[in-house]
Amino acid sequence: MTTKSAAAAARATVYGYPRQGPNRELKKAVEGYWKGRITADALRDTAAELRRATWRRLADAGVHEVPTGDFSYYDHVLDTSVMVGAIPARHRAAVEADPLDGYFAMARGTREVTPLEMTKWFDTNYHYLVPELGPDTVFTADSGKQADEFREALALGLTARPVLVGPVTYLLLAKPAPGVAADFEPLTLLDRLLPVYAEVLADLRAAGAEWVQLDEPALVAERSLAELNAANRAYRDLGSLTDRPKLLVASYFDKLGAALSVLAKSPIEGLGLDFTGPAAANLDELAAVGGLPGKRLLAGVVNGRNVWINDFEKSLSVLGTLLGLAGQVDVTSSCSLSHVPLDVTAEREIDPGIARWLAFAQQKTEEIVTLARGLARGTGAITAELAANRADLASRAGSALTNDPAVRARAAAVTDADSRRPQPYEKRAEAQRDRLGLPLLPTTTIGSFPQTTELRTARADLRAGRIDAAGYDKRIEAEIREVISFQEETGIDVLVHGEPERNDMVQYFAEQLVGYLATRHGWVRSYGTRYVRPPILAGDISRPAPMTVRWTAYAQSLTGRPVKGMLTGPVTMLAWSFVRDDQPLGDTARQVALALRDEVDDLESAGACVIQVDEPALRETLPLRARDHQAYLDWATEAFRITTGGVRADTQIHTHMCYAEFGDILPAIDALDADVISLEAARSHMRVADELAEAGYPREVGPGVYDIHSPRVPSTGEVVDLLRKGLGAVPAERLWVNPDCGLKTRGWPEVRAALENLVAAAREVRATLPAPAPASPTP
Repeated sequence: MTTKSAAAAARATVYGYPRQGPNRELKKAVEGYWKGRITADALRDTAAELRRATWRRLADAGVHEVPTGDFSYYDHVLDTSVMVGAIPARHRAAVEADPLDGYFAMARGTREVTPLEMTKWFDTNYHYLVPELGPDTVFTADSGKQADEFREALALGLTARPVLVGPVTYLLLAKPAPGVAADFEPLTLLDRLLPVYAEVLADLRAAGAEWVQLDEPALVAERSLAELNAANRAYRDLGSLTDRPKLLVASYFDKLGAALSVLAKSPIEGLGLDFTGPAAANLDELAAVGGLPGKRLLAGVVNGRNVWINDFEKSLSVLGTLLGLAGQVDVTSSCSLSHVPLDVTAEREIDPGIARWLAFAQQKTEEIVTLARGLARGTGAITAELAANRADLASRAGSALTNDPAVRARAAAVTDADSRRPQPYEKRAEAQRDRLGLPLLPTTTIGSFPQTTELRTARADLRAGRIDAAGYDKRIEAEIREVISFQEETGIDVLVHGEPERNDMVQYFAEQLVGYLATRHGWVRSYGTRYVRPPILAGDISRPAPMTVRWTAYAQSLTGRPVKGMLTGPVTMLAWSFVRDDQPLGDTARQVALALRDEVDDLESAGACVIQVDEPALRETLPLRARDHQAYLDWATEAFRITTGGVRADTQIHTHMCYAEFGDILPAIDALDADVISLEAARSHMRVADELAEAGYPREVGPGVYDIHSPRVPSTGEVVDLLRKGLGAVPAERLWVNPDCGLKTRGWPEVRAALENLVAAAREVRATLPAPAPASPTP
């Protein structure tokens, strides 16, 4: 195809789209089904209408080819496990009895069985359910969901492209099933899995699919020769099938690296590449491998993970270069648009001038269509759009919001001493033991308690003016009293105030920091039916007033036991926000850290002797390629230490992390220099405790013993077993007892029962431990 004809053929498409609906209809329907309020048929009807509305919206915007199969009740990786028949033995009976209830049992567990493990989807804040595989796994094809949803789109008269998780990525994301040797490599099952994918592809071809998209984001990380050979074999074999649709392999989140040559040479018909951020290197690397002559290229020039408007002129320049490198160039986003909110026009409380800097999924779709039109017809066809885009970019660059001289001067003045506590951990630990007087295996929770309907109603009433600030404050005080009373009665050692005033662990702080924008309707799926509204880090950051001191001090006034001050750390404030893309992340992290440092210092001055600075996103933000790890970890750990570096030795600093793989960042966890770290461990059966022990981690650890992402209430015996596993890795004098994560998504009945069992288990195990040796007399 000539360059001119390639440009004329340019079309717009997307990899995927937000699944929830404009008012989170999917969340409400799924949770309604769980509670027995609606039937399975009603749930299916809601889901089908949401899919149809999304496809119509995309087609009306000018998208030529809509994606199907990306919709999910809970998780698209779990959907893939169902598609290939990888059902864990403990869930088979439930799946056979009722496929829908069995599906949710794998996701959430039941009273009888535990769910699949959950972890982060690459370096995003989306969580997927980890496939469990072993040498005895037998795969069987079930293409019903994928084929049915494709036919739904066809029935609307649309051109559609089914989207599947690719076989290599699926296996690289999997883990050995319980009871399988830890060194088992799921990728060894590839030859067993490929015939199942071949069957699914044949079914989709029979349904009328011309193209099928196979997502292989795992290939953007550094891959061994064996893994690259597996990718080569997978797409050689699938590409050689005769009864199949055309294959488009999509990658995103970074450059493809060595896998680019493998895929470019394979007998597939199309390739999707990310050309944003670090992945912009794909442009030169595509040229270096000779391009994709005669093949289709999906050019991801619109950032699908952030909310800033596209630079049209820059993107058109990239697209123009790509025209000479592929047989057909289509315009798309860098990844699925499910990572951004739905529609910026719903945000009536954001200044209209600033809102013009923003693009959510609907606006990004419009950008993709505009760029495709400009590529196909020339820039004269989009003159007005180009002029408006230039003006909006200039407005943002020159805004006082993005340029605060005082904030920049303070950040520039930071020294190494500002990020170091004056005494080493050993001295601090001794001072903290004397001050706190805690028993062995001290119990605590991670911070939040259930966010009840009454609390959400109170916040809504405050916003609507139905109650005043004084009435709202009384409701929050009453909730704090209840939470403190319950913890004292249960026997928890280090208390929390329960965070009833907080809508979200990031948004709450963002709403009180200058430089952040909060949204009202900017929901993004984190996992299952859990949605968050990531705030927008739009400008230079400062803290005009204390944010948490009032409520922490009030809670402490109700009890003689220590109450933790609770903050979200600087890395997580970045990771769970839409960050500015006009300066290095490390510079932004330092600004946020200094604002949080002021809060930590005020909490200590108000009497807090334990302060928790949560960093659950430390691992998830780790770049996908090893070459970028150290630079990230350097500024990330520095930001945490700036936040906590000003407190005295006997103030105990906690941090918390959850649902990620920690083994490859253990030196960074050590570099945080926190006194106590709590981590997710229940679903992974205390694996992280063993990893910390093997790494020689010297500080106190709270590996979680209660999986809060499942409605199951663990028995006292289960918690005892987990604690004994933990004691096999961590000495009793350094082991804490706590849940995996905060409790805001759970209900009070299950929380009460689970925490009572947790405390009972700690007491049971504590009673079996030898008494600590008396302290040596001071000479």
